[in-house]
Amino acid sequence: MSPHRFAIGQSVHLKNRINQSDTTEGVYRITATLPERDNSPQYRIRNDGERHERVATENTLVLVDTPLVATGFN
Repeated sequence: MSPHRFAIGQSVHLKNRINQSDTTEGVYRITATLPERDNSPQYRIRNDGERHERVATENTLVLVDTPLVATGFN
């Protein structure tokens, strides 16, 4: 069993796939980790603009780059 690369609460994008609809674009938040499917860990993900959660395998997700927050310390 492979370890999960993403943690609950992290933000991700779904990778572009052929025939992907516009409704799957956007930022999703990891809400739960699930067992592997086809040798890839699975996740429950949610977009705040949707009323449901999705299940996605790790190989279809990309971590969202978050900007560094200025701390005020120099």
